[in-house]
Amino acid sequence: MNEVFLLTGGNLGNRQENLARAKSLVEKNCGTILRCSALYETAPWGKPDQPYFLNQVLHLHTVLSPTELLKALLVIETEMGRVRGLKNDARIIDIDILYYGQGVYQTEELEIPHPRIRDRKFVLIPLHELSPDFIDPKHQLSIQEMLHSCTDTLEVTTFGDV
Repeated sequence: MNEVFLLTGGNLGNRQENLARAKSLVEKNCGTILRCSALYETAPWGKPDQPYFLNQVLHLHTVLSPTELLKALLVIETEMGRVRGLKNDARIIDIDILYYGQGVYQTEELEIPHPRIRDRKFVLIPLHELSPDFIDPKHQLSIQEMLHSCTDTLEVTTFGDV
């Protein structure tokens, strides 16, 4: 079993229902969800003229390889109606692989750990809720240390639980 952290998020449609559906589809197709963070409402990153996002971190066990997991997540996004447009555009759902155990993976399609974790409070805050002492295998810093040094000033507030 491989320990994985995923970030789900979206800012179109019924955001809470979309995250609940994504969570259900991840459990059905990718592995066993061990824990989930609260939902966080977050200001949009990189393109402020759009609705706020809801985000949640899922901690799961999977037998899938990183590439198989990515393929399964892309199928879920497509099944839920995700249309890929411009970078940082509004979206119904986005599912990112943040960590895959303590592995560091770099391919044309996939980079793990996710390359922008350190820079984004909307990722670090829910990760911190679940695993503040987890050590990022690339930077050799804990989630707590990265959150403490994060310079992101965008708003992130607790929305509730799913």
